[in-house]
Amino acid sequence: GENAEEKYRALAYDTALSTLVAVALYVVVKVSLDGFRQWRARISVLIVGSGPVGLTAALVAVRSGKVLKLTVLDERYRTALLCRPQQIALDPRSVKFLLGLGVDFDNMEGCWHDEHFFTRIGVFQEYLLSILEQKKQRVDVKVQLGTKFTEDYLRRIPHNDWPRVIVVADGSCGDSCSVLGISSDYTVESCHAYGANATIERLDQRQVPTPEIRAHSLYFDLSAYGVEALREHRNPTAKPGFHLKIYGTFRNRYMALVCPASDTKMVRFLRHTANSSIMKNIFHQSFNAYKTDIEPRLSDVTLHHMQCSRRLFEIQLSHRRISAAYIEGDNVAVTVEGEAARVLNFDTCGVNLGMRGLESMGTFIYRTATAVDQNDILEALSAKMQHSRQVAETFKQTGLAESMYE
Repeated sequence: GENAEEKYRALAYDTALSTLVAVALYVVVKVSLDGFRQWRARISVLIVGSGPVGLTAALVAVRSGKVLKLTVLDERYRTALLCRPQQIALDPRSVKFLLGLGVDFDNMEGCWHDEHFFTRIGVFQEYLLSILEQKKQRVDVKVQLGTKFTEDYLRRIPHNDWPRVIVVADGSCGDSCSVLGISSDYTVESCHAYGANATIERLDQRQVPTPEIRAHSLYFDLSAYGVEALREHRNPTAKPGFHLKIYGTFRNRYMALVCPASDTKMVRFLRHTANSSIMKNIFHQSFNAYKTDIEPRLSDVTLHHMQCSRRLFEIQLSHRRISAAYIEGDNVAVTVEGEAARVLNFDTCGVNLGMRGLESMGTFIYRTATAVDQNDILEALSAKMQHSRQVAETFKQTGLAESMYE
């Protein structure tokens, strides 16, 4: 009897051992195959828009190692794209993000000041286009300028060549989202501040990168306009004064004026005045007081070169309710980036806000490329959308402080 029991034990032990070995082998093979499949996974990506955000998204896609074919579309031709006069200011966080993507600032015309990098928008785009050109040895990169994204464009793509990911980065006036059937509903939120903008074009000045100038606690004497000389700034309970930023090149100068939301007499007056020359004079005086020593003053003669807001307005951030979508029949994941996703009605920080949204792009492309089923793609889209909402929320809390108040 004991002998039979021992045999039974030995058999049970052998069976358990073989089962364990089989399970372990299955797990090893499955993990290896999954790992191999994930390692091999490569997808086709289409980016609509080749502004700073669209081209940076293209660089993220190429660097992800998960893209087999990358197409970048823009309805503008190269000349129109690269000759825009605006200057961009990349803040330290954007600089760090771009360094991580292999951007070499030493090879780009621009200047540094206070850990910010200043360059013309066209210079930045041209540099990114040249990097994408170099990547053609490893990835099938096509840049199609002068090509509009339409339903007809999509119809002409053979079905097995359809992209798995579409990135919409065609700016605040683009209509790619409507082509894809994505809702145009926006959430509009107050940034709890009032602002005004001004631009000056002086064709006799140079178009070279220039650091921005910031000034704080500005007060204006409006007694000439019938508002009694304000003593509010001497009152410790009154809100702080205005913040000024002068930026752009000497040829194309921009100014932004902002104050935290308050109900002081000065703010009330500047929000409701019908006299448009008041804001013009404020910008005129502010520019001459804070400009660099080497650029000319604005005189009454050159003042007509300036265009500015007629009065103070409430600064608002509009962001899309739906910034990511899944086109089921075609198995395409869409994400909306840059000013196509979120836009401020106040000019000073569009590019950095767009860069924040791209911080989750690499993970999104990786997760979409290695997705086993539709559920994995929907989870990747959900995480992308959550990050987009978080970017808007963070800007609402601290964006103006970082770009204007500090």
